[in-house]
Amino acid sequence: MEEYIINPCSGIKIDVNKGQSIDIIDIEGGQVVDFFAEMKDDSTEFLSPGVTIDCNESLRLNVGDIIYSNKYKPMFKVVYDDVGEHDLIHPCCRKEMFDFFYNNGENHSNCLDNINNALGASHTIITPVNLFMYTKINADGSIEVLVPLSKAGDKITLKSLSDITLGIAACSVSESSCNNGVCTAIKVAVY
Repeated sequence: MEEYIINPCSGIKIDVNKGQSIDIIDIEGGQVVDFFAEMKDDSTEFLSPGVTIDCNESLRLNVGDIIYSNKYKPMFKVVYDDVGEHDLIHPCCRKEMFDFFYNNGENHSNCLDNINNALGASHTIITPVNLFMYTKINADGSIEVLVPLSKAGDKITLKSLSDITLGIAACSVSESSCNNGVCTAIKVAVY
């Protein structure tokens, strides 16, 4: 087993082989994890929440569901989940988002930069699976980002269905309910 700590407002790259399991653990509770991945030998094939919604015919991730690539290939299977509430619709926070909502994008840590830097990539936008993020979808189609439901020590376990390069960030938004108003560390275990 290899264990990694993702410090608050930072990102990490982890190579994972087909068949390995990945635990993503919310150490203190209430922390969103921007979870992104590319196929190990082809960075043009990457995790796609849109395709995942399409294939699972659901806006939610459940135990047993598959997370798919932009080319409709299985990347991960959800095998365990303490929380059951994750976001599949929001892109990574980035400078422009912080400027739009909070007028503070200049030099603000953000998940787009943290994942790109970890991967050595230059994606102009990344839509990850936002693990532990609680986005309430109302009957009229409006959405609300609420305090995550994850408690200290809660985890989700994914089984890798391909050879993958992960780009994961501990979300940098402390200005809203997204991370319960404070950014904390995340633990990842690969085995």
